[in-house]
Amino acid sequence: MYNPLFSGAFDAAELVTEAFTLFFIGLVLYLRREDRREGYPLEDDVSGRLEPMGTLFWASKPKTFILHNGEGTVTVPDGRRDDWELKAKRTARADGSPLQPVGDPLQAGVGPGAYARRAKHPDMLTHGGVKIAPLRVSKGFSVDPKSPNPIGMKVVGADGVAAGVVSDVWIDRTEFMIRYLEVALAGSDTKVLAPMPMAIVSRGKKTVTVRALLGSQFSGAPVLENPDQITFDEEERVAAYYGGGLLYASPDRAEPYL
Repeated sequence: MYNPLFSGAFDAAELVTEAFTLFFIGLVLYLRREDRREGYPLEDDVSGRLEPMGTLFWASKPKTFILHNGEGTVTVPDGRRDDWELKAKRTARADGSPLQPVGDPLQAGVGPGAYARRAKHPDMLTHGGVKIAPLRVSKGFSVDPKSPNPIGMKVVGADGVAAGVVSDVWIDRTEFMIRYLEVALAGSDTKVLAPMPMAIVSRGKKTVTVRALLGSQFSGAPVLENPDQITFDEEERVAAYYGGGLLYASPDRAEPYL
């Protein structure tokens, strides 16, 4: 009886290639099903109608995830869309048309100012305590004396207008770096956070420049519910506000360069 394993006609390389091809096809099909858990069902651009999830072959079976910190469970997909109101309008009825913010563009949550809803609790350390906190409540931490200390420096926007002064720095206790600058707004008791990567600290001028916003726009930045901690959701919104300013802070920023 003919046996390819012992006749010399067996090609191990071909067998491995075919096995890998079948595995890869199966992996792609599996991943295409799994990526349909969040963000689905899709929404028609023009009518807003919810589109079907797809055939049984492509649709994901609902799966229940246990959330961290005992926050319950989430089952996805659940066949529902987000329940928030879109603060933008389409520039045309065609599919894929750009969105134009409605009202204050920095508060619209679209474009570079878009954000996702996240958990309303802070990032925690492995053994307890919040990961990101102001220096005033972080014992054992200090600003390196070789680096400029932004506390007390004046904060100015892209237009050179002063918004307030840095009242504290918020540090990442695991990465040992400054994540946010706490800005005490001029003429107010309000304090807002500014992302450190968007700040330029000038030791000589003793100023901190945040080019993402104009001086008058810092007052619209999200205010923390707890003055000594920031939640995942608040981090998302703070980053979105300043990110939106990179395009919407002034009308000329949204215009083409050429």
